[in-house]
Amino acid sequence: MRQEEIWDAEAARHYDTPGEGMFAAEVLGPTVDRLAALAGAGPVLEFAIGTGRVAVPLAARGVPVTGIELSAPMIAQLRTKVDADTIPVVAGDMATAAAPGEFSLVYLVYNTIANLLTQAEQVACFRNAARHLAPGGRFVVELWVPELRKLPPGQQAVVWHSEPGYVGLDTYDVLTQHVVSHHFRFGDGRQAELFRTPHRYVWPAELDLMGQLAGFTLESRHADWTGGEFTAESRSHVSVYRLA
Repeated sequence: MRQEEIWDAEAARHYDTPGEGMFAAEVLGPTVDRLAALAGAGPVLEFAIGTGRVAVPLAARGVPVTGIELSAPMIAQLRTKVDADTIPVVAGDMATAAAPGEFSLVYLVYNTIANLLTQAEQVACFRNAARHLAPGGRFVVELWVPELRKLPPGQQAVVWHSEPGYVGLDTYDVLTQHVVSHHFRFGDGRQAELFRTPHRYVWPAELDLMGQLAGFTLESRHADWTGGEFTAESRSHVSVYRLA
């Protein structure tokens, strides 16, 4: 499925989970704190702005935010929170769409670069970030680390989260670096609801090479938004790239 088909009106309606999950204060607070510090005086550009999970509180800090977003229903959900004067949004693909102006920071959070399903598209995303930045500007990418170490021989799936009423698992195709995330939600009955999203996973070293091709150097890499040390056991990373 194409991304615009996945992120339809139904997905947009159910995307926000105020106070829980990625909308929890302990997740969202450090994200906004770090981005505000990196932005300086701004302005900033968010690729795949979605419903404004990060952009809305960042703009409330006084940082001028513009967005690029492929899904019209996600933009419509964002518009229930802020108007176009507060956070302007360009409808389009983050690998190719252009937003007016020059920015001190471009950011791409919560694994979204993996929504681009080819290496060429991911490289194009880095180059698009570079085109939008002032000299010395930064591109921030938050991305998970592929959990291939958990795959025993002959097995293609990893359960990455399980709790009452929910199971999340990933199925891997290691030849193409493709993974499909399956989200199962269920109650006490026999029926379950399934939501699936395809991704192309990227190792940190491959991501760094994409940055080099676009004129970036790696400035820092941490395990999370609070600046925790990135180690071999880290499940995700926040990487900051600086434009030469």
